[in-house]
Amino acid sequence: MEIRIIIFTIIAALLISTLLGPLFIPILRKLKFGQSIREEGPKLHQKKAGTPTMGGIIIYFALILTVIKFSPLTPNLYLLLLVTLGFGFLGFLDDFIKIVKKRNLGLTAKQKLFGQLFISSMLYYFLSQNGHDTVVYIPGQSWGIDLGWLYFPFILLLTIGTTNAVNLTDGLDGLLAGSSAISFGAFSIIALKTTQYEVAIFGAAMVGVVLGFLVFNAHPAKVFMGDTGSLGIGGALATMAILTKTELLLIIIGGVYVIETLSVIIQVISFQTRGKRVFRMSPIHHHFELSGWSEWKVVTFFWIIGFIFAGIGIYLEVLN
Repeated sequence: MEIRIIIFTIIAALLISTLLGPLFIPILRKLKFGQSIREEGPKLHQKKAGTPTMGGIIIYFALILTVIKFSPLTPNLYLLLLVTLGFGFLGFLDDFIKIVKKRNLGLTAKQKLFGQLFISSMLYYFLSQNGHDTVVYIPGQSWGIDLGWLYFPFILLLTIGTTNAVNLTDGLDGLLAGSSAISFGAFSIIALKTTQYEVAIFGAAMVGVVLGFLVFNAHPAKVFMGDTGSLGIGGALATMAILTKTELLLIIIGGVYVIETLSVIIQVISFQTRGKRVFRMSPIHHHFELSGWSEWKVVTFFWIIGFIFAGIGIYLEVLN
């Protein structure tokens, strides 16, 4: 029965997202919510300037419509929506400022960090009020470490790190939409195993809405999700990992986001200490682009890597 509901949820979410695309994209274009392209980015990306952005709005409308229909309205579901929409709103502010001021920088680093800290703190508050377990379990094992009061900074690190890592991954047409569909699918399966049906349905809805969004975001993209979408997706993934008590497993299932983030860290450290770049450009998906790979080839390669990481995560938590 649960599997059937999960399948229906994915299909419904995909259809709703696909139907909303043609309604929202012309509005975003009419409002001149066009993407600004970084001058230091790949030159081929300059032709993408003006493509409607803030498409994450499509994702959230489709998500809300789907979960209200298929999911029991539990505290966990409300918490998932609160964090997802909270980070999505933060991303919306960032995108809106970029568009209004016609520059690539939206919120300042301090403003964005404050927003992330606030939402993450609210997440921890609601978790603590509901007696959430502070034990962090080792992937594939039945034992873990009780962090006690250290669970609070751990939550902050996990959510902020995830949202920023996911945001870095959103650099090519369809890359994040496809990768996140894989990650959400993995966590939905894990939530089913732990009988957290509302979390599983939420994950299934996210699979459907991002796949529906991918219809318009695949190369050549007709719309970008912007920080509006990527920050919310990061928040949703982190919260699903927390609720299913698979916080550390997020590092494996979200391996693509980890690789993207590490490439930036390595590039910065290498350039500041040695004056040399390890990659042609970071995040690493741009390195492959500048090495001669087509954008579609880079994206499909990362999707395959994402499937492998998700498979390992599912094996460790469900099949092992």
